[in-house]
Amino acid sequence: MSPTPPDRRATLIAPLLRALDEAGIDPGTPEVMPDTGLAHDHIRLCGTGRIVRLPKQSQMGLAPTENLAYQAACFSRASVSGHAPQLFAVLPPSDALPRGGLIVEDIVGRPARLPGDLSAIMKALAAIHALPLPDAQDRAPLLNPPDPLAGLLEEIEAQAAYLDAAAIAPETRAILERHLTDLRFLATQDSRPPKRLISFDAHPGNFLIDTTGRAVLVDLEKARYSAPPLDLAHATLYTSTTWDVASHAILDPEETAAACHQWLDLLPPGDHAALAPWIVPLRRAMWLWSMTWCAKWRVLSGERAKSEPKGEDWAADNSEAALIEHVRGRVDHYLDSDTADHIDKEFSVLADLL
Repeated sequence: MSPTPPDRRATLIAPLLRALDEAGIDPGTPEVMPDTGLAHDHIRLCGTGRIVRLPKQSQMGLAPTENLAYQAACFSRASVSGHAPQLFAVLPPSDALPRGGLIVEDIVGRPARLPGDLSAIMKALAAIHALPLPDAQDRAPLLNPPDPLAGLLEEIEAQAAYLDAAAIAPETRAILERHLTDLRFLATQDSRPPKRLISFDAHPGNFLIDTTGRAVLVDLEKARYSAPPLDLAHATLYTSTTWDVASHAILDPEETAAACHQWLDLLPPGDHAALAPWIVPLRRAMWLWSMTWCAKWRVLSGERAKSEPKGEDWAADNSEAALIEHVRGRVDHYLDSDTADHIDKEFSVLADLL
């Protein structure tokens, strides 16, 4: 009988302790946290009020040092809103930690429960979206596409290149192609939504609710300066609210519309008027992004993990088997033609309510 291989995450403790010692950082009592995400391992430094985020990959396709700098900017800028963890330190890439790590505030809270916590999530998003927009030269390293619609369309088109290999149902493909055609047309028009800092990963599973009822967005990796309704969509779409086991819920159109109205009412008056017409069009676009990502993951998760710790790496070997099984189940469900048809019809219902 061959020996049982060591637990992948347990082997992270020793190199992390070496890195913390070299940085002069109190390690507390390290505790490996459950494997719930495809991009990071998390280790709680018990007794210090801090958590270490150790990248498994860069969803932005960045090299280790650039990936850490990008994520550090995400936390530093979003935490000013009062609804994201503080950043304490960056552990640079090393022999011990090839992708380095970030040390952030440990938020004591519970998973979001919908629809009850939707109001708290809307307050958190509105607080982030209300942050002053920095001058153009001060927005780096975060993405700052000159044209948010064109930039988003480019991302979606790149992911859509995996649709053939993903072997999705023809009915699903037809729905996606129709929405892609509509988004391409929208991108040719002159009108554009205002830019603000957005998370671009605001699904409910990325929020914790603290003891005061405050919603805190704890996973920040893909923030950028783009259109705020993309976050609103990601917080309320079926493909988001049913993604995470702990926060799984199905919102009806009336609940979604109420959340949208609350979010609008919390924004500065000028933003309310400028962003309201974009809620449904960008909801469709965010769904397109999510669906084409599902196709991409279905294809790339079957590849072997990369030998060098840089860039994207969706290989299933990078995560625990239970997590991969869950993600595969979600991806299969979302790409199913019945699911796609249901969401497609819901867009029109929501448009009438708004």
